[in-house]
Parts: sequence; C-alpha cells; structure tokens
Amino acid sequence: MNEAVEEVTDLEEEQEDELIKTREIIMNVEQQGVQRTSLKELGYRFIKRIFDIVCGLIGVIILIPITMVIKVINMISGDFAPVIFSQNRIGKNGREFKFYKFRSMVPNADEVLFQTLKMDKVVAAEYKKNKKLKNDPRITKVGHVIRKLSIDELPQLINVLKGDMSIIGNRPYLPREKEDMEEYYDDIIKTKPGITGYWQVNGRSKTTFEERLKLEQYYSNNYSLILDIKIFFKTFKVVLFGKGAE
Repeated sequence: MNEAVEEVTDLEEEQEDELIKTREIIMNVEQQGVQRTSLKELGYRFIKRIFDIVCGLIGVIILIPITMVIKVINMISGDFAPVIFSQNRIGKNGREFKFYKFRSMVPNADEVLFQTLKMDKVVAAEYKKNKKLKNDPRITKVGHVIRKLSIDELPQLINVLKGDMSIIGNRPYLPREKEDMEEYYDDIIKTKPGITGYWQVNGRSKTTFEERLKLEQYYSNNYSLILDIKIFFKTFKVVLFGKGAE
C-alpha cells in the first residue's frame, strides 16, 4: 500500500516538474520574441532619427532664404506681423510642445474663426465635421500660395531637429481637438508627429476629420521603415501636383 502511494507521489512530482519546465520554455520563447521585437524597434527608431537629423539640418539651411522671401512679400502686401508663428500641439504620449509654422493666416486668426462660427451656422457645421473650412476667411493671399505649395510646413524642420517631431508621422493635433479624437486618441499619440504622413498622401484636405483619424490610427498601428519610405516618396507627388492641398 505504501509503495503504491509513493509511486503516485513520485508521478505527481514528475508531472509538476514537467509543467514547470514547460512554463520555463514558454517564458523563454516569449522573452526571445520580445527581444527580437525590441531590437527591430530600436533599429527602426535609430534609422528614423538619423534620417530626421540629416533632413532637418539640410532643411533649416534652405529655410533661411525662404523665410526672408516670404517676409518681404508679406511686407509688400502690407502684412508686417511675424512670418513664423508658434502654437501648442499634442506630441507623442500626449506631451504638448511648441509647434512652428509659416503664418498663412491673419494675425488674429482665432478671433476671426470664433466670430465666423458664431455668425454662420452652416460654416460652424462644416468646421465641426472637418475641423477646417473650404473658404477659410483667416487665410491671407500669400497664405493661399504657400499652403498650396506646402511651404508653410517647412519651419517644422526646427521641431524635427529638436526631436518633438519626425519627417514622417501623424500630423500634430491641437489640444482643443483632443476631445473630438475620442477613441482614436490613444493610438494616434503612440507615435511622434510628423511633417508629412499617411493622411497627407491619402486625401489630406479632401477627407473628413473622422477619416483623417482612421488613416492616422492605421499608421500608428502599422508603422514600418517600408511604409515610411512609401510615404516619403509619395509626398513629392502630392506636393508637385498640389493633390489634396488647400
């Protein structure tokens, strides 16, 4: 009887040992998978950061004469306000940063927008749906040109050098848009915002705000070096033909 009990006990101990070994194997496989993923992620981030720095340095040098030309044109048209404006935007992991851009709107743009939305319900509905206006009264004559050519985005190369932004990524949102981003917010802020991205090369101004959110959510969940390269080269086509730019 005692021998039978001992045999059962030994069998249980062997089964328990096997279970422990199986769990250890599973843990090792999972750890190796995480390690491979981490190395791939680190490689991607390293290559992307080097690319950002190189493009940023070259771009900032080109930015100087362009800034001077736009300033002169603005002054000729009677606009003496600063040519570059800064604004708080939502960055990676929800951290806000100071965002730079060539000013394409009148100096009191927020006040003009508020008054326009207050006076015109149709325009207010359009802005609520798209977070932009087809016939925006805030944009200056020079502003229309630099927006069409996407020149207004160039000062963001300063943000790229600072590390707040990347060349490729989702567009940085305004803090006031956070509530409207709803369930898309957490996915979109997982990645660093960019000067150009999946949304810009897939509709841009022709999309609704929700469609933009879906496109940028897709990028945040599927970003890769290959996708970034495709976006980078497709951006040239969009800029050259003015596709989606307003």
